[in-house]
Formats: sequence, C-alpha cells, structure tokens
Amino acid sequence: MNYTLHFGAVWASFDHLLGGLAIGLALAVAAVAVGTVLGLLSAFASVSKSRLLRGISGTYVLLIRNIPLLVLVLLVYFALPATGIRLDKYESFIGSLALYAGAYLTEVFRAGLLSVPKGIVEAGRAIGLTRMQTNLSVVMPVMLRNSLPSLGNTFIGMFKDSSIAAAIAIPELTFEARKINVDTFRVVETWTVASGLYIAACFTIAALLRRLERRFPKF
Repeated sequence: MNYTLHFGAVWASFDHLLGGLAIGLALAVAAVAVGTVLGLLSAFASVSKSRLLRGISGTYVLLIRNIPLLVLVLLVYFALPATGIRLDKYESFIGSLALYAGAYLTEVFRAGLLSVPKGIVEAGRAIGLTRMQTNLSVVMPVMLRNSLPSLGNTFIGMFKDSSIAAAIAIPELTFEARKINVDTFRVVETWTVASGLYIAACFTIAALLRRLERRFPKF
C-alpha cells in the first residue's frame, strides 16, 4: 500500500468538526425533547380505553417505524413545500427526527406504563387524586424512571442518526467531515477522526446517563 497517513489537513479543520458535533448534539436534544412529548401522548393513547385513540397511536407507530429515516427527512424537506408548508432545513430535520423518535418512544413509554405497580395507582386514587393528577404525580415519575435506560439508548441512537442531516446540507459532523474529505482527499484520516468523535460523544453520553440512573431508585 502506498497510502501514507497525514492528519495535518484534518487537524487544520478540527474546529469545524467540533462545531458539527455540537450541531448534531443540539439536533438530537431538540428532536428527543419533542419526540418525548409525542411518545408520551401516543403511549397514553395506546393504553387508553378509547379504541379510536389506540388506533391512532398504533397507526402512527406502524407507519413511522416502517419508513427509513432518510426517506422521512427527504419527504418532509422536499414534499411539504409543495403543499404550502415551508420549513427551513433545521425545522424540517428536527421535525422528522422527532416523529421518528416519538414512534420508538411510544413503545418505550408504553412498556413503562405497564410496569407501574397497580398498587401505586390505587394508592393515588385512594387519597383523592383525580385520574389526571394520578397520571401526572404518581404514574409518570415511576414510568419515566423505569424507562430511563431505554430513553437514554434512544437519545444515543437519535444522535447517531443526526448524521443523516448531511443529506439536506445541515453542517453537522458528517457534513463537515465529507467537506474536508472532498477538499483534502484524506479519506482514512477524515473518517477516522469523525468516527472517533462520534464514539467519544456516545461514550460520554452513556456515562452521564448511567450516573443519572444511579441517582434515582428503580420501582
């Protein structure tokens, strides 16, 4: 092999890679925040007594989980303007990723709801709490704690999926790495450094989430 490693060109643009990493993390945080709300609403609908709500939740999960994320991103970014709905590339990507996250979090939260001991719910109702108060004050804290490991895994997955934002020219890490690769032709070096940044970020996120889990007892 005649290929000689030379990281100088990559280090010269390392600040762009770090900026792209920060943008990817921000996209993931925003998408998971919105996706959490969607997932909670859909999860409560999936365990409700209303057949209509269960049907809406099930249809949402079925459709979104069977559409590749890249296709969903392109659909929202390129197709919505044809219907008169215009979003910039950041809004369209966060919306797409939030829809995607919400579908997966529906199943995470549904399992969390089913794991809540019935005795805790009955205790809440026994002291005079309404159904809404019981759900907000009793059920959700227990459910969220039980769902925390899966919620953390979903966040890491969404962060890695933020690389798809490069397809619509959002300057996150993959976009910046591809740009450096095109400018310098240092293929091995560029993607090695980019991969290392993804690995470091995911390990850091996982470590922080494990510390968070240890602070709250599991029911």
